[in-house]
Amino acid sequence: MAQAQSMPAAPAPGQQPPAGIVLARQQVSTGLSSPLFVTAPPGDTSRLFVVEQTGTIRVINRANNAIIGTFLDISGLIVCCGERGLLGMAFDPNYATNGRFYVSYTAQPNGRSVIARYRVSGNPDVATSTVDRIILETAQPFQNHNGGMIAFGPADGFLYIALGDGGSGNDPDNRAQNAAELLGKLLRIDVSQGATGQPAYLVPSNNPCVGVSAARPEIWSTGLRNPWRYSFDRQFGDLYIADVGQNAIEEVNVSTVSAGAGRGTNYGWRIKEATACTNLGPGSCTNPELQDPAVEYAHSGGACSVTGGYVYRGAAIPALRGTYFYADFCAGFVRSFRFANGVVTEHATWASLGGGQISSFGEDADGEIYIVTLGGGLFRIVPN
Repeated sequence: MAQAQSMPAAPAPGQQPPAGIVLARQQVSTGLSSPLFVTAPPGDTSRLFVVEQTGTIRVINRANNAIIGTFLDISGLIVCCGERGLLGMAFDPNYATNGRFYVSYTAQPNGRSVIARYRVSGNPDVATSTVDRIILETAQPFQNHNGGMIAFGPADGFLYIALGDGGSGNDPDNRAQNAAELLGKLLRIDVSQGATGQPAYLVPSNNPCVGVSAARPEIWSTGLRNPWRYSFDRQFGDLYIADVGQNAIEEVNVSTVSAGAGRGTNYGWRIKEATACTNLGPGSCTNPELQDPAVEYAHSGGACSVTGGYVYRGAAIPALRGTYFYADFCAGFVRSFRFANGVVTEHATWASLGGGQISSFGEDADGEIYIVTLGGGLFRIVPN
């Protein structure tokens, strides 16, 4: 099931961004309640949709940055907060014609992870209030490490679902390395059908665990602790996963399309925390099937929890196309790097973009990148 992709040791983060490039955080909106994500429907250049942890999705007019209203409110269905709540949202690639979108949340009464499908109503700024279909559910044994990011692959149109290892410390039941468990994995499913009377999803035939005895066929990648967050390079389809470490190290993993974009990749947890051996097993830390991260950093200077971002593919900053941005929730820094031919280059720290409690990045339909902070801020990364 596993295939390794050798990664060189990453260079230390540069203290200065590339020469001649100065960026700023441009305030887009205030007054949001614990925002955790921002996105837009494919091709929709007029609006942003902000996911709030407490269970609502707000619509923002890009022309004047005003909050139009509430798109969806499922606050009565979720368990919040801490690491739980409404955690993710993804628009169907054919949203313009089918009106389908998907949400990821921890559900009443016990915090199980749920992926559900909803539809837009006759008003494009308001969704139907009742669920269209429950796609997938799985129990969460503890309150932390729920993951919750969902996104459609740009090349295959399948829905990818990131789930943490189930929580507590040290992955006590070894879920991330157990192919019979969905937890600690990146899943890949086909939701293009799912009409009444049909299965909620199908499993793509080329998923790596299809036909493997006692393995869940939905699994695409294994060995994740708490992926927060992952993204695809919208131009090339390479997969970037930021996985939150335990006591010592944060990591960003890159799996290129040429190496399967994460297909069958084992990212190492709980055998390893980034490149460090945990001595927890199962198996050896020197197992060549365990993929090392492209970038890792220690819990120093207040760092404690990585927040994954996106490869920039917008038009406003041409010199940064192909640059991946990420942050640390506690230390507040924003960093970036380029990844090409298996090598990390131009690893930089952007002091002008940092700030407390960066809970997520997001993209609009044009490929411009946004930052949201748990305190209620929504910012666009722009040239200064």
